[in-house]
Amino acid sequence: MQIALPSSVRKKICRQLSISGRRETGGLLLAEQLDDEGRFRVVDVTVDPMGGERAYFERRPELHAQALEAFFEKNGNDFGRFNYLGEWHSHPSFPVSPSTTDIRTMQAMVEDVGNIDFSVLMIVRLRMFVMLQVGTYLFMRGQPPQRVEMVDEPVSRSKRTFI
Repeated sequence: MQIALPSSVRKKICRQLSISGRRETGGLLLAEQLDDEGRFRVVDVTVDPMGGERAYFERRPELHAQALEAFFEKNGNDFGRFNYLGEWHSHPSFPVSPSTTDIRTMQAMVEDVGNIDFSVLMIVRLRMFVMLQVGTYLFMRGQPPQRVEMVDEPVSRSKRTFI
């Protein structure tokens, strides 16, 4: 699996991290599936500005339901191409690796919810006030978490015509 994180989404996350300071923050990862080989591009993220404390974040689903519905509608309800990819949250004072609670929560999500085969957890933090550190992990039913490659926005493969 490979996930592209466009600069516009990086900037949105960095702004929220600056606002949240030492409190954890987070939300949903909304993505476009680019191909059948497991390549995705994060299109947007939702933000829960009040869901976290210094060492704890819990997303409040009611705040994100409307954003998720608007995302689906905007993309023609094309669930095979545009869909929920997973969750993101910050670890402003800790490494960008999942805590025991993070692992338990994400694994329960894919094991207990019948319609989710996998989910991604992206953990972020700001270093030196401007550098975004990212750790991304894949959770699948019946398997331990796996590290996922995060890349910058892919370059368009469209041909350019010169006149």
